[in-house]
Amino acid sequence: MRRQHLETFQPVCPVCRAATGQIHFLELATVIKEVDDHIVEGLLHCSNIQCQREYPIIDGVPLIIRDIRSYLSENVFQVCQRTDLSETIESVLGDCCGHGSTLDAIRQHISCYGWDHYGDLDPEESPVDPKPGSMLRVLQHGLELSELKSADLQTVLDVGCSVGRGTFALAEELDRPILGVDLNFPMLRIAAGALRDGVVRYPRRRVGVVYDRREFPVTFPSAHLVDFWACDATALPFVEQSVDAAFSMNLLDCVHSPMEFLAALGSVLKPGGSAVLACPYDWSSSATSMEGWLGGHSQRGPGAGASEPVLRQLLSPDHPQSLTTLRLVVEDNGPWHVRMHDRNVVSYDSHLVVAQKCS
Repeated sequence: MRRQHLETFQPVCPVCRAATGQIHFLELATVIKEVDDHIVEGLLHCSNIQCQREYPIIDGVPLIIRDIRSYLSENVFQVCQRTDLSETIESVLGDCCGHGSTLDAIRQHISCYGWDHYGDLDPEESPVDPKPGSMLRVLQHGLELSELKSADLQTVLDVGCSVGRGTFALAEELDRPILGVDLNFPMLRIAAGALRDGVVRYPRRRVGVVYDRREFPVTFPSAHLVDFWACDATALPFVEQSVDAAFSMNLLDCVHSPMEFLAALGSVLKPGGSAVLACPYDWSSSATSMEGWLGGHSQRGPGAGASEPVLRQLLSPDHPQSLTTLRLVVEDNGPWHVRMHDRNVVSYDSHLVVAQKCS
């Protein structure tokens, strides 16, 4: 965690805001380990004397999550997972745990996103089609549609930043402080490692439970403008109307409540601020209960079950169920490729939307 990002984005206690609606800022209470300008281990405290909740900073990532006890209880394996084991020992662990285990799920997830985010920088990556970097291409298209390159921005969020490449790209394109937030700690650990150490390390799946460790140096010219925090996208811990722009690549169908996510974006954006969203609508009940899906069911209705019309309605001022904070500006589509293993790449057509905060 960087002190400059703590001062710039000024996180608030999510517990106090949910319980009382009051704003109490978080303070840096304890620094256990600091390297250069990165706080690697420490504690944030709520400034409210009646609360004083503790939010730990682990491996350079602050965990600013409302129900921090449940989060750590459910994700303690991911948070405490060792990163110093040899590739051989990791292979043995993978064989013993087997397919479908927690370890296997983590490695598969990281492999998919690590390849698309950083595969173009990997000197060992062979030329393939489709090429890695589709998320960056969708992000670049969103930047062009939003015309944010020429805007006067002070604070920008990358919500659902995954392993972080988009956050680095936004910092370079916009030359402004960018904060990447996500709930997936193993992916945030990779992003924070690239930021702090200038090295990307991730397991690249070959087949089954066979993975090759990829480790290579990376350099991003605007890395000094980047930081990564663990935050819930449906309960962003920031003051209302404090963010100039927010980007979210392929997250809408991965949160427990898409409506709460859109409302959270609308809350933190300043009037006139822009939200750039991409989503392939790959709905899954493991991520979002079916009642929370935007489309994807009830094909007997007017939209025949399609997701795009539902999002358009939510962002339309004329619809009775529309959000009161965000309005659709422009939309398009962009290809997004997810590598599963050596012989399997899944292709999506992400729906790209630019929305604006109502004045």
